Amino acid sequence: MTTDISRVERAVREVSTAPAVATLEAVAALAGVSKSTASRVINGSPRVTEQAITRVNAAIAQLHYVPNRAARNLVRRRTQMIAMVIPERTAAFFADPYFAEVIQGAAMYASTTDYTLTLLIESEADAEKTHRFLQSGSVDGALLLSHHSSSATYLELSRSLPVVFGVRPVDDLEFEAHTVDVDNVAAAAIATQHLVDRGRTRIATITGPLAATAARDRVAGWRSTLVAAGLDSGSASDPALELIEEGDYTPASGAAAAERLLARGVPFDGLFVASAQMASGALSVLREHGLSVPNDVAISTIDNNSFSTDTKPQLTTVDLHTSEKGAEMVKALLTLIAGEAVERETWIPIELVERGSA
Repeated sequence: MTTDISRVERAVREVSTAPAVATLEAVAALAGVSKSTASRVINGSPRVTEQAITRVNAAIAQLHYVPNRAARNLVRRRTQMIAMVIPERTAAFFADPYFAEVIQGAAMYASTTDYTLTLLIESEADAEKTHRFLQSGSVDGALLLSHHSSSATYLELSRSLPVVFGVRPVDDLEFEAHTVDVDNVAAAAIATQHLVDRGRTRIATITGPLAATAARDRVAGWRSTLVAAGLDSGSASDPALELIEEGDYTPASGAAAAERLLARGVPFDGLFVASAQMASGALSVLREHGLSVPNDVAISTIDNNSFSTDTKPQLTTVDLHTSEKGAEMVKALLTLIAGEAVERETWIPIELVERGSA
């Protein structure tokens, strides 16, 4: 019994002598200001004097005061959560390294802030479920990442919630959408020009889905480069006979498109492919038909990922710095959430990476 009493007495003494947790009232009293003034300083309000800021900050340091973040967020109506929304089929999302690279860059940047990044893959059966979640107040803003650009519903959402797009919305007519992306026209032009510089004169292309802005921009870059070089993109008299086939960014679609190009019986010595995934599929088909890469057909593409390095030969490509894109998307979104101005378009730098295919 004596031991138990001693233990209780020691616990009481420890509690009574433990340092008290600093409160906002204690900070205000030590700084010689009102509680509301101390609160304004802590929350970054401009409606305080420099003298008050100095005194409150000194009191915070002396008392080791830690602001109640949950209470601050409640006052500001902030959740400290942002969502990366992927309006793509689940299978396509997991098969494409592009998404993983952008998300990695976004997550790494978010980890340096007070915000948590959550991932939402849009429901294939009920897209409105995602929209309802975003409108429920569960997040402070959203990042839209997709290969496709038909985003009218998300443009409408941007009226009431800060939204940053990873692809320029095709429906962006009356909205001031904020986009972080690469110049896809320039990326295609760089890749095509590399083939021109290698002496290729009949350069075909495999595009992404032409319903998307990015895919159409890459076709424009390919075509304008050939025109500037004085080369025919297939048939000057009949655009339908151009050396162009459409894919959907998968290796299988690249292989199928290459088969269609070869079936035309029109020779080509260069091939610009709009993604490394499709280029890997096209490369396998060319080899099956007995064509040597790069001797018979030189290939250039876009995306510097495992699909551009796991082939033989490895693929010459344009690096889109997708991880940097993710970081810049988060940076732009947090700036919007803070109520500050953001450029409507932010461009990520790109560069050519030369390898064995061209």
